[in-house]
Amino acid sequence: MPAAPAVPISARGVRLTAGTGGSQGGAERSSRRPPPQIPFLCTSPVSPPLRPHDAAGGAAAMDEEASTKAAAAAAVATAAKAATPPTPSGSGSPEGGKEEVGDLVERVAELVDEIAVISDFRNAYRRQFCNLSRRIRLLAPMMEEVKEGPRPLPEASLAALRQLRDALAGARELLRLGSNGSKIFLVLEREKIMQTFQDITSRLEQALAGISFDELGISDEVREQVELVHAQFKRAKERPDTSDDILFNDLISAYNSSTNDNADPDIIQRLSEKLQLVTIYDLNQESLALHEMASGGDPGAVVENMSMLLKKIKDFVQTQDPIGIPASTTNPSRDDNLTSPVVPDDFRCPISLDLMKDPVIVSTGQTYERGCIERWLEAGHDTCPKTQQKLPNKSLTPNYVLRSLIAQWCEANGVEPPKRPAQPNTTEATCTASEHSKVIELLQKLSSQNLADQRGAAGMLRQLAKRSAENRACIGEAGAIPILVSLLPTTDVSTQEHVVTALLNLSIYEENKARIITSGAVPGIVHVLKRGSMEARENSAATLFSLSLVDENKVTIGASGAIPALVLLLGNGSQRGKKDAATALFNLCIYQGNKGKAVRAGLVPILLELLTETESGMVDEALAILAILSSHPEGKAAISAAAAIPILVGVIRNGSSWNKENAAAVLVHLCNGEQQQQHLAEAQEQGIVTLLEELAESGIDRGKRKAIQLLERMNRFLKQQSQAQGDAMAQAHTQSQTLSQVLVQAQADTQLEESLPPTSSHLPER
Repeated sequence: MPAAPAVPISARGVRLTAGTGGSQGGAERSSRRPPPQIPFLCTSPVSPPLRPHDAAGGAAAMDEEASTKAAAAAAVATAAKAATPPTPSGSGSPEGGKEEVGDLVERVAELVDEIAVISDFRNAYRRQFCNLSRRIRLLAPMMEEVKEGPRPLPEASLAALRQLRDALAGARELLRLGSNGSKIFLVLEREKIMQTFQDITSRLEQALAGISFDELGISDEVREQVELVHAQFKRAKERPDTSDDILFNDLISAYNSSTNDNADPDIIQRLSEKLQLVTIYDLNQESLALHEMASGGDPGAVVENMSMLLKKIKDFVQTQDPIGIPASTTNPSRDDNLTSPVVPDDFRCPISLDLMKDPVIVSTGQTYERGCIERWLEAGHDTCPKTQQKLPNKSLTPNYVLRSLIAQWCEANGVEPPKRPAQPNTTEATCTASEHSKVIELLQKLSSQNLADQRGAAGMLRQLAKRSAENRACIGEAGAIPILVSLLPTTDVSTQEHVVTALLNLSIYEENKARIITSGAVPGIVHVLKRGSMEARENSAATLFSLSLVDENKVTIGASGAIPALVLLLGNGSQRGKKDAATALFNLCIYQGNKGKAVRAGLVPILLELLTETESGMVDEALAILAILSSHPEGKAAISAAAAIPILVGVIRNGSSWNKENAAAVLVHLCNGEQQQQHLAEAQEQGIVTLLEELAESGIDRGKRKAIQLLERMNRFLKQQSQAQGDAMAQAHTQSQTLSQVLVQAQADTQLEESLPPTSSHLPER
């Protein structure tokens, strides 16, 4: 089948237009991360400009009192406790009572989903955390098949699943610590951290070793994937990772001298780089982690010393110029700071730490002063200074929302607004000031813990994102997407519907597609697709379709367990839900690796049923997907087994030009290979020859080609059939002649015998 167009199926039921960032009824997104909900690292606490509901109450400075050593070690203890196998009781469930098989399987699947959304392991153990997370995410397809597998399960399989559940619970706590915990604390507790890694790796390896693929009904393809994961865990168990001794020694040295000013600047610089505490955002995140540790108990020396060490790193970062940019002459002096308002950290460039004049967004979603990031790129760097991620491209997008906020702050505090360098030959598409303010207010509510505020803010963002391309850019640039993604698992139906629809609208903007994927949204979207309301499921499917327009995303979405959920929606969803599921499945199945998954999920019988239900309005979509699946061996076999020939011939007889073309394309694949003769004979009985001749005469180009191909095969088949009939007739004629000759000879012999004179044996007795 020739390459499909970008939007091959009529998207009548999908509320988006693919491939553009225009003003269609969807939305775009920018990727500036949301301002951190953390205390600012300054002597005079300032409330965050975009997050008034600060987690620390805006009162936590770097020299704040810390908790006891026991409280500091609680984070590792939590993960270590989770990594310890529970004492068996009852049937093996944590409660000790009888555990339903369905509940056990569902819980294991939920743990895999929960782990899949944990990300951002920017610490000294990044490689170990990423490996653990990646391996566990690869278990998702297995759990999807276990859900649909045979029942009841043998006790050995139940025991293996319980062991896997407990190991995953421990892994989840460790990964949460790696994502949200203090980077300094993780290195100080390196022995406990590495031992916890080893314990969890060993338990996961043992759990997977006990899995019986046959008893759980696991397919060969998924079995190979799980066996690979098991081998990786086994190798990791036998060859444990080692920690960075130099980093540990540097940290101990600086930690012990954290209460005086004698810390070696070279050591502080190495710590800043290795701990990835190189920007104000990084330092703020570390401050929040330490504050949360301190909030669990009485003040103590451990966290206090870590806070003092972090302050030294912060002072070092603020006095360094990482890419040789001279200090701004407009930067207020130390004396001026006593009376001048403190510039919020979110308004400072992470590179120069100066108030930004012309903030721009790079492809990773971080915001910088235009001049600073341009110098960084001109120096030959191809990574994001803040995240150290490789930049997919070097495009710079103006951050209109942040620029407006800086201007408002300057006006409110009596500060002269920074003059932006002239940008000739540029056309700006900006939101109005009122829309900017509205977005910021909505993000504040969306980040609150008040359910009504979250619901209302998500609904308004949904509407704003639908309204215009400018709004979509503003919402994304303000950092809404990670917050929206975090709310996907909410149990509030209305909030969940608003959140997933807002992401749908934002996803139409091309740059937002990559940003939504990198924010870890796919597992959450799939969760809504499986368990949400019908409206939420519809819009989840439409979001997956929008994201799948990028080829790399087809692989990611296919591996997330989305395809069986889309097939289910296609089979029992609303009319709009079926349309959305069909468009998503079509796009995903363009990737060869997803075709088999769709077939095994039971897609083919549903498609053929839709073809017979003309009132469903799904004939176009069903035929387009069948045409793609028929090129795959499993798809071809499934279509053949479903007795599809009469249905396809009926479409060629009565369908539209587009449907005739797709039906002919499916038949071309079916009428080739081992069952070619059988299918051609069945098609001939259905009267296809005359229909193909008409299609070859008057059809559209591709339809003509398919009709001609089928006619050629049919002619060869008929010729072979005619020849076979001729041979059979000739053989029958030969046999008839031979039989006639035998009869004639027999008759002649009889007549000869009668004409002979009687012998003595014929004489009468006397």
